Amino acid sequence: MLRGVILAALAVLLAVPAPAHAHARLSIVTTIAQIAEPLRQVVGEHARVTSLMGEGIDPHLYRPTRSDMAALAQADLIFWNGLHLEAQMQGVLQRLATVRPVVALGDLLPKFRIRGAALPDPHLWMDPGLWREALTHAVAALRELKPEAAAAFGANAERYFAGLAALETYVEAIVATLPPQVRVLVTAHDAFGYFGERFGFDVLGIQGISTESEAGLRRIEFMVDLIVGRRIPAVFAETSVSERDVRALIEGAAASGHPVRLGGRLYSDAMGPPGTYEGTYIGMIDHNATTIVHALGGTVPARGHSGRLSRDVF
Repeated sequence: MLRGVILAALAVLLAVPAPAHAHARLSIVTTIAQIAEPLRQVVGEHARVTSLMGEGIDPHLYRPTRSDMAALAQADLIFWNGLHLEAQMQGVLQRLATVRPVVALGDLLPKFRIRGAALPDPHLWMDPGLWREALTHAVAALRELKPEAAAAFGANAERYFAGLAALETYVEAIVATLPPQVRVLVTAHDAFGYFGERFGFDVLGIQGISTESEAGLRRIEFMVDLIVGRRIPAVFAETSVSERDVRALIEGAAASGHPVRLGGRLYSDAMGPPGTYEGTYIGMIDHNATTIVHALGGTVPARGHSGRLSRDVF
């Protein structure tokens, strides 16, 4: 039933003429908030940026709604992550590309920057430097679409990217307070590989790169043995993934004589609530890094990089 509704809506959408944008405020639609929120800082008053997916939404499983299709029909420019992140929307977005400017940011990065060969890792935003590269392509598309605002877009982007650089410096500094042997990040699914590569963590997810995969009993047992063997002090849940498997790890480790605690809930595939600091891309990474380092025994400010975290991590 849902597939039929979506296909019917797509047929109507493909017949709708592209919106005029020469002198109007642009309508930008993105799949995930990790693209939308930074671009709002870039476009200012020249565009309206809408994200189809919000707080707590799993993009691996998300299917477009009727209201999504209506938003896409009115968009001047559409951005998505690609690399199979939006697996249930891929066909729709590819067909839209025949009648609208549709940009998959992951596809514009050099292949050697993408983790995984057979199955690419789509979680690019976990490395702020790599995400800056992806967003640079988005800014270029905006400048091409509205050249009269290109200077404003460029200046806003440079200010935003300076904030990303400061964030990276902060994360490097707090990670340095952790001994290398405790830099092990155990999470609900394999979404933190780019973070681990950038900041020097061994990363282990219970589920694979996509939450469509299921964690079997053998995987849970393997993870419990690893946690006990390496004396890992904390494991982490994610806001967009069930805590069931993480709780199983905690119980399994306790049964083996090694108490391990839940270090916190990290933002992986979705950011925090709109209107909060954690609902910004910088706030998302700040929350994650500060929470991880504190739970593993490092030294962090109670309210993170800029003192804006919603609550103390202590």
